[in-house]
Amino acid sequence: MENNKYKLTNNTKELYGKVLYQIKALKSFGNIDKNELGGYIEKEANLSSSGDAWVSGNAWVYGNAWVYGNASVYGNACVSGDACVSGDACVYGDAWVSGNACVSGNAWVYGNASVYGNASVYGDACVSGDACVYGSINFEFGRCFGSKGKDWNVTELTNGEEILLIKDYKSSTKIEVKEMTVNEVSKLLGYEIRKGKKDE
Repeated sequence: MENNKYKLTNNTKELYGKVLYQIKALKSFGNIDKNELGGYIEKEANLSSSGDAWVSGNAWVYGNAWVYGNASVYGNACVSGDACVSGDACVYGDAWVSGNACVSGNAWVYGNASVYGNASVYGDACVSGDACVYGSINFEFGRCFGSKGKDWNVTELTNGEEILLIKDYKSSTKIEVKEMTVNEVSKLLGYEIRKGKKDE
């Protein structure tokens, strides 16, 4: 399929021995204007030539990582390895998504957050601050930030007043909680989970 959405420019950056090329829009789409300069990718396989997906600012996408759908990667964010960002997902700030991680749906990953390994963040989930999400943990709803050791590495994962679903397949721990308050889930996990909303 011919790429009439963007092209690789001669503006380059070297990252870990890889050459990344700044992209330039060949047409207007979504919130992007024709001839607008974007972020940096290693190759066209990193960014879909269809949809409104875009990489902007100082963001980097390289390796076998793929950004597609209407997803946005911007700020100083980095997407690498075999990671994918899709749907209407946003990765921005100083966030990192790497390994086989997948961010999709309406999910947001931002701040200094890292999502890696086989982790999936999707639905309306929000990962921010200094959060570190890894392994085979799935976050479908709510908000996550901070870090926690042992079997659980999350100090906050909330959807308003309720935790809808938390799973950690790596440790074979499975907690399904519906219509429980944050305080009840905090007691169940053994540490405090504070209230939070995606738009805070």
